[in-house]
Amino acid sequence: MELRQIQYFIEVAKREHVTEAANYLHVAQSAVSRQIFNLESELGVDLFVREGRNVKLTPIGKVFLKHMEEAIAILENAQREIEEYLDPGHGTIRIGFPTSLATYTMPTAISAFRERYPDVKFQLKQGAYYDLIDRVAKGEIDMALLGPVPMREKKVRGSILFSENLVALLPIDHPLAKSPTLKLSQLREDGFILFPKGYILREILFEACEQQGFQPTVTFEGEDIDAIRGLVSAGLGVAIIPEITLIDGVPRSTVKVPIVEPSVTRTVGIIIPKDRHLLPTQNLFYHFLIDFFTRLDKFQD
Repeated sequence: MELRQIQYFIEVAKREHVTEAANYLHVAQSAVSRQIFNLESELGVDLFVREGRNVKLTPIGKVFLKHMEEAIAILENAQREIEEYLDPGHGTIRIGFPTSLATYTMPTAISAFRERYPDVKFQLKQGAYYDLIDRVAKGEIDMALLGPVPMREKKVRGSILFSENLVALLPIDHPLAKSPTLKLSQLREDGFILFPKGYILREILFEACEQQGFQPTVTFEGEDIDAIRGLVSAGLGVAIIPEITLIDGVPRSTVKVPIVEPSVTRTVGIIIPKDRHLLPTQNLFYHFLIDFFTRLDKFQD
């Protein structure tokens, strides 16, 4: 079994199409077909079922794919570890983040780090909360910035960097727009603009509303902070969002009002895998983040 055969097999499995895999690999289709045939002959099993121009993994093919992806990840990590051991300042960090940390927190941290280590490269992956936890656990990314920080996950370890308030974003003509503060219960008759089901910020709001004895009426949903802020700006409802997403100012025709009852907060931090150690460059960035936000918090106090 050759490494090239494994690489060809994985690409065909991902695309379920030999020609598309060949185009991605920049090799002839016949070369890919031949290597897959040789691999199946060596293993003595069919890895794919042919369906016209497409292919589908057989049950044993799916098992083989899982093991081969793990094997490739081990080989790639070994190569990265050697390279980063020789020079941690030239490594690559694969980091994930949700939309709520995309505007300020993530860019600020990376910018500060690159002032000290300008040759480190980043591969940025934006995603939803639970998806990012899963990708860190599987090794698809090295770490992720998240809020709130999961502290009871079996396969990832969380470190809190700071805590922040969630605030109400209201249309400028809302009856409570001029209030210095508000109680969440005062919004029980309003329509809320929320993230879709499965997003953690939606869960935080529902839990806070239930503590106040009501369930929020959802009028619109948006998959990112910009969409939610835009819908509030259009007067289509109210939103409860992290205060840090408004650090550069509130959108036109909206106002920000702090919530005093209950205090709606979240932790923000970094998650890393529990079952494998960080490579030198990853470890460098991980400890930089902890030190950076500790110093930033002290400065703001």
